[in-house]
Amino acid sequence: MPFPDEPQMAAVLAYRPAWPRDFARLAGELRAALGPYAHAVDHIGSTSVPGLPAKDCVDIQIRVAAPLGEEPLVRLLGAAGYRRRPEPWNRTEVSGGRECRKLVFAPPVGARRCNVHVREDGAPNARFALLFRDYLRADGAARRAWGEFKSRLADGFPELRAYGQVKAPATEVLMIAAERWAEVTGWVPGNTRDSKIEHVSE
Repeated sequence: MPFPDEPQMAAVLAYRPAWPRDFARLAGELRAALGPYAHAVDHIGSTSVPGLPAKDCVDIQIRVAAPLGEEPLVRLLGAAGYRRRPEPWNRTEVSGGRECRKLVFAPPVGARRCNVHVREDGAPNARFALLFRDYLRADGAARRAWGEFKSRLADGFPELRAYGQVKAPATEVLMIAAERWAEVTGWVPGNTRDSKIEHVSE
């Protein structure tokens, strides 16, 4: 759920070239805040896929060592102004048939909109986020279809929570195709550096 200072509506915009630059700046700040706790800082979600419409909110994944230690992460990110989202669904998620731990943080008040997802390095939910990104970067038809779906969804369900509830099962369907793509191509999750965009097919 958004904090009171955050938008309550789901506005999907055409892709903006500024999004990767915004991520790079935020990633530098997060690395500085967490130091060695951050094994990797990944640009994930729709703003990480060139050409894909998205909400103007940069999704960032921080991969940390297992087990995920909540206290130091909350303390260090809190010192930088980030606010832990308290809802139960921002604490755990099921991915690959396994319940996985996570933490999600909102940006400081007045800062650039973002969601910071902290997950255990190598966990299924961290892999899920990277596969979603890399599949849509690589498959132009899937990218166009997903962008059109999201734009229409935001028109029909502009309230953020309703938008998310409808999008969640559709994402699971998309990921069936992503898993097939991963098997065919031999895809493996990115290493400790944010993967670069190589050949984005149209």
